[in-house]
Amino acid sequence: MELPLIPPMLATSGTLPPAAQDARWAYETKQDGQRAIVYLQGDGSVLLRARSGQDITAAYPELAPLATALGPTPAVLDGEVLALDEQGRADFQLLQSRMGLAHAPGRAAHRAAKAPVHLVLFDVLHLAGESLLRLPYTRRRERLTDLGLGGPSWSTPAALVGHGDQALRATREHGLEGLVCKRLDSVYEPGVRSRAWIKIRNMRSEDVVVGGWLPGRGRLSGLPGAVLVGQRAAGRLRYVGGVGTGWNAAERTELAALLRAAATDVCPFDPVPPVPGARWVVPRLVGEVRYSTRTREGMLRQPSWLRLRPDLAPEESAADLPDDLM
Repeated sequence: MELPLIPPMLATSGTLPPAAQDARWAYETKQDGQRAIVYLQGDGSVLLRARSGQDITAAYPELAPLATALGPTPAVLDGEVLALDEQGRADFQLLQSRMGLAHAPGRAAHRAAKAPVHLVLFDVLHLAGESLLRLPYTRRRERLTDLGLGGPSWSTPAALVGHGDQALRATREHGLEGLVCKRLDSVYEPGVRSRAWIKIRNMRSEDVVVGGWLPGRGRLSGLPGAVLVGQRAAGRLRYVGGVGTGWNAAERTELAALLRAAATDVCPFDPVPPVPGARWVVPRLVGEVRYSTRTREGMLRQPSWLRLRPDLAPEESAADLPDDLM
């Protein structure tokens, strides 16, 4: 049968629901992967589409057996494709080696042997010819659970109803990306960023040393577009990434003056990072940044600037880098 194309419902960034409303919400682990709408035609075929609508089926050959998981029953499912590290946690860097291979099935199969993926399913949108979009979340979840979709490369983790504070604390303690809060009575809103789904990302903050910057463009011409930051490890200043957000206009102007005063021709990072157009500074400015996670190389993911730390000396910014990079 012809299945309807359904763009995924999206969550809005926010905070935990009020304690008085806690029992009206379900809580799911926020996964650091690639969103996928899964189309099972019931004829032994499977189609995966990304948020953009792009067909990404061929990028993940290990998910092909899912095509027969429901036999002749057609279905549209919502989920997230993950690549897991040795601790079983989603590793977006690993997944990046798999993304973009939809048009290179040979390379995709080769990478699948080295970095296999796992599909986490959390919603069912269409089943056996019936649209489930207007059903409340709880009913859709029941229908999904009843399908018993568990396999070598896919699963249907349970959601927790109530106890949001404990759920969020558990994600932090286990180093997970965050939490998605879903109102129990919410319908599925295709393509809508809805307040009925709230995402909470666990963010960390650390002190860093500014060792360089990149000039801004357009309205930021003459100002720093990003600062290049590092942390001390084994007696060296190791580059940990570029930070391009977090300032208002006045703060960016103040930072520009500080960077000009600290200009040098010598790169303070060891080793020198491959950053075209970088301008180096004497590493004496310390700032605090917020970020989500680190890559396996110790780079900060999704960093944003919090504040200058004039109370700290550059030597006080110690890195939490992988052992083999210290």
